[in-house]
Amino acid sequence: MIKTNIELNTPGYFSLYNAVTAISVARKYNIPYLAIREGLKNAFIKGRMEVVPIYTGFSVIIDYAHNELSVESLFETIKHYNPRRIISVFGCGGNRSKLRRYSMGEIIGKNSDISVITSDNSRYEKVEDIVCDILIGINKTNNEHIIIYDRKKAIEHAIDIAEKGDVILLIGKGHEHYEEIEGVKYPFSERQIVLDYVNLKRLQDNLF
Repeated sequence: MIKTNIELNTPGYFSLYNAVTAISVARKYNIPYLAIREGLKNAFIKGRMEVVPIYTGFSVIIDYAHNELSVESLFETIKHYNPRRIISVFGCGGNRSKLRRYSMGEIIGKNSDISVITSDNSRYEKVEDIVCDILIGINKTNNEHIIIYDRKKAIEHAIDIAEKGDVILLIGKGHEHYEEIEGVKYPFSERQIVLDYVNLKRLQDNLF
């Protein structure tokens, strides 16, 4: 048996369990330990606990969590890392269950220090109406929150207010590369928005 350190690219205990399984299967097929280690270091699932490589004093994580169970699991994982504050950017899909909006608002409100409520594929509903439903849940908590209907601007605002040790969670969109409004899917990449804005702030303000 060889003892070696393994570095995982994706946070969370579930990643550890998956890695152990992957190592067992890889060794069964005689894949070298070095190859396994490098593979696990570079492996990630787009939009699932995806850490955006911005190299600042705070972290930005993109996750597809879009129901009560997956959102609670996301917060449970993040809290293991003892962040200074959790800043959540989220919305709820249009033409979907109102009850989910209430519960999502309440769960995210309870687990976040600051929430930025925004759009997330409003489809054929008005974003304002969706946000009103979310507020029913979030107002049951003591959460500090702000409404920014434009998701790109909401993400940028979260970056503006983030401080050293904070974690920004971009919840709900995950791997999706579009924002659906009135039946039209507009190109939208949360990862690229984060990278572009952080780079812009570096150039303009030298903040990081």
